[in-house]
Amino acid sequence: MAAENAEIEHGDTVAIWGCGPVGQFALKSSRFFGAERLIAIDNVPERLEMAARECGAETINFDEVNVYDTLMEMTKGIGPDRCIDAVGCEALAGGSADGYIDSLKTSTFLATDRVHVLRQAIWSCRKGGTISIPGVYIGAGDMIPVGSLMNKGLTLKTGQTHMQKYMPICLERIENGEIDPSFIITHEVSLEDAPEMYHTFKHKQDGCIKVVLKPGMSKRALVH
Repeated sequence: MAAENAEIEHGDTVAIWGCGPVGQFALKSSRFFGAERLIAIDNVPERLEMAARECGAETINFDEVNVYDTLMEMTKGIGPDRCIDAVGCEALAGGSADGYIDSLKTSTFLATDRVHVLRQAIWSCRKGGTISIPGVYIGAGDMIPVGSLMNKGLTLKTGQTHMQKYMPICLERIENGEIDPSFIITHEVSLEDAPEMYHTFKHKQDGCIKVVLKPGMSKRALVH
């Protein structure tokens, strides 16, 4: 749905912020819809490595470089055709002033959402491009560059995935061998391991990207 909302056309350059499970699937889906160039943005090495290995994406580590400047360099000053925000309200500062202000405001209850990634997407997207937001926002953000959004003629589409619509489509494509979502699974564990694995995933430990819980399985973790 995120890729479909992005209105991807064959030959497009698509930038995806966030390379967790949602971002990885957005990368795969963008390629499926005809994107020629994928740019994955994150700061977790194993997530960036998966994006490059499984999706053929170029990668940006936002701890190491300025994302906007790097995207402009990579696209000769034009910006990506389509931008997908797979992060949402919990975006990290990424070394930028606006990100630190977000963190300060949410910690003092002056805002509920850290909208750093959404700002970057609006600033970075090429004129007439599209921004798709599968990342979850929960309330109010601050300093959203509405002027840039309007003056650049950007299209903004949002929403959590409508599973009743997309699940049959995805299952059919899995059965036909068109897509294989299993690449994302890094851990298979017993139900007893669930609390520990929630902690592992939250703190981005042990290369954890996606966990499958298997009731009845012996208490151990399998890392692929």
